[in-house]
Amino acid sequence: MLTMQTAYVQVTEEQVEMYLTSLAEKGRAPGTLQTYRRCLEHLRQSLPAGQALTQGTLLRWQGQLLAEGYSPSTINTCLSVVNNFLDFLGRRDLQLPRQPGAAGEGGTPELSRGEYLRLLQTARTLGKEKVYLLIKLFALTGLPLQAVPRVTAEAVAAGCVTIPGKGPENTIRLAPCLRRELADFARRQGIAAGPLFCTRKGTPLGRTNISDAIRSLCRDARVSPEKGNPRCLRRLCLETREAIRADLAALAEQTYDRLLEQEQLSVGWEEPYGNPIRKDVLI
Repeated sequence: MLTMQTAYVQVTEEQVEMYLTSLAEKGRAPGTLQTYRRCLEHLRQSLPAGQALTQGTLLRWQGQLLAEGYSPSTINTCLSVVNNFLDFLGRRDLQLPRQPGAAGEGGTPELSRGEYLRLLQTARTLGKEKVYLLIKLFALTGLPLQAVPRVTAEAVAAGCVTIPGKGPENTIRLAPCLRRELADFARRQGIAAGPLFCTRKGTPLGRTNISDAIRSLCRDARVSPEKGNPRCLRRLCLETREAIRADLAALAEQTYDRLLEQEQLSVGWEEPYGNPIRKDVLI
């Protein structure tokens, strides 16, 4: 008798831990396991409370990753992780087929770090300090465009911006160099409390005004206009951090391998010249 499966699956923390444990037992590197954990935790947090995973929610999550500025290759990697997780749960029917290039078609163009620096330099040359700070804010913190009004004098003093969302509040740290510039800007503008980026009437800058101000620098900075927007700057931030994490994970693996090699030379079964250690010596 065939058993009909539900069109969804609950994704629990216990299931994720069991999956990661199974990968560890298969010899997966710690850096790989950390990447898988971040991916699956992002998926779990994206699901509304009590909502299970379906192909529909997985499609919406794919769109969310694209909207947050992740590269097509990173999105494909995340989908592979989730598909493998679903395979572990015996739910291949819920897997989302990968379509090479589909995630990136019509998506966010890539802004290089050199182009980002040219935007900053151009803003400085033209004396557009507010635009300079906005560009830096998106590229250094990954702050969502709608959260700009939450960059207040109080947030700068605290060193972080808090963004309410589903579940726990998300705190974005302000790097010391950015914090100093924001604090100096607020002091010279006479802003002791409230949002830093406002119109002349004192109302927070709108999303369109912010995007237009950044795009207006592109011609003088020799940057494609389609790259002059908060989304591309946020993507640059996310990809830079991902690259640094990957480098650190690789360095950790190399350090661990060197430690094991040193221990092998000290107590390995084979002596340096390939002569096995006599068993009677160990008794």
